[in-house]
Amino acid sequence: MNDEIDRELPMKVADALRETDDTLAVAESCTGGLIGAAVTAVPGASDYFEAGLTTYAYDAKRGQLGVSREALDEHGAVSAPVAREMARGVRDVTDVTWGVSTTGIAGPTGGTDGNPVGTVYVGVAYAGPWGSESSYATTSRYEFDGDRATIRAKTVEQALEDLLSEVDAREDVTA
Repeated sequence: MNDEIDRELPMKVADALRETDDTLAVAESCTGGLIGAAVTAVPGASDYFEAGLTTYAYDAKRGQLGVSREALDEHGAVSAPVAREMARGVRDVTDVTWGVSTTGIAGPTGGTDGNPVGTVYVGVAYAGPWGSESSYATTSRYEFDGDRATIRAKTVEQALEDLLSEVDAREDVTA
């Protein structure tokens, strides 16, 4: 990773988070820190970016994010339930407004019939004000084509787009 990261989408995320005075943390598995790198490529990211955790292994997901053993045993790391728990976990352990997670199979090996290479789950979790009952988490499943680098790059872009969509939707609700 170098400083030639495309900043257009991260700048949109930055503008949206600054406008809403929201904060962000990310939990990354298959992207290995690339989302954090993209977000922090924008000057002034410390205004809204709290933390990036690379939780590649099961034990890291459990220990750093509180992902349940049951979710990992029943569904595997590359699943909607684990992506949801990762997003909620990073949101809660870092005490931010938004938690984003990625888990997937970037390849070139490791795919199965149910989760071929290129399968990725993105989680986005929102922390509403206490007592508002507005906190939630979403997950989306994607299948990307390409080599490992391409799949990881597409995952970063998709995660930022998913986050931006949710921030914009929350802003519409509160406006």
